[in-house]
Amino acid sequence: MDRTEWYLEYEILTNRPGLLGDISSLLGMLSINIIMINGVENGKRGMLILSKYDDQVTRLRSILQTMDTIRLTKLRKPNLRDKLAVRHGKYIHRDIENRKIIRFVRNELGLLVDFMAELYKNEGHKLIGMRGMPRVGKTESIVAASVSANKRWLFVSSTLLKQTVRNQLIQGEYSPDNIYIIDGVVSKNRANEKHWQLIREIMQLPAVKVVEHPDIFVQATEYNLDDFDYIIELRSHEDEEITYDEVEKAQFNQGDGFSMFDF
Repeated sequence: MDRTEWYLEYEILTNRPGLLGDISSLLGMLSINIIMINGVENGKRGMLILSKYDDQVTRLRSILQTMDTIRLTKLRKPNLRDKLAVRHGKYIHRDIENRKIIRFVRNELGLLVDFMAELYKNEGHKLIGMRGMPRVGKTESIVAASVSANKRWLFVSSTLLKQTVRNQLIQGEYSPDNIYIIDGVVSKNRANEKHWQLIREIMQLPAVKVVEHPDIFVQATEYNLDDFDYIIELRSHEDEEITYDEVEKAQFNQGDGFSMFDF
């Protein structure tokens, strides 16, 4: 029988010497292996553990709930958020009202890249929006996640080097293994009907599409924000306001570097 992975998280109520050793010994007596351990947030510790039998985990839960030095907060099959929390020592932050919105600040770029890379690895259509002010690291994070996921990235519209708009793709560029990157502001302000037809074709592919500035993108298309699977917000700091006046002004000032690809 294969071993099953679980996520164990507990809040430390009394941080006495030897606490972790006691819990590790308990896991050992139950023949449960520790894969990874880290502090996560607010005095909590998270672990990825392996167990051969579910009743071992049931016994573990019962024992941990009797301990007065800790409070068991989670013991479940791990989701992506759990795995990233143990790996990076912090949780990704979802919006309370809209669970599609996930927020990062610039000093969490490693966490952001890992999160996006895991999304890229899933097969099939996925539409991801990316909000953020100019020069905060949006495009670089998208590309870095592509590299981490061993995926090829293609700019359909972009301002990474200069403003670029694609009207066609060449043979081999229509692939479910590619990551298609679209800049909503560039497409809205610079594109022609051939470009929008290309975007419609790409949207039909069972592949990942990442749209920078999704709020601007939906203004020019038949798509809406409900069509997005995730909307990622990247800020320089937690209190930064994302305003599109500054975004469009910055891209307008790059107009001299505009080029159109038409194969």
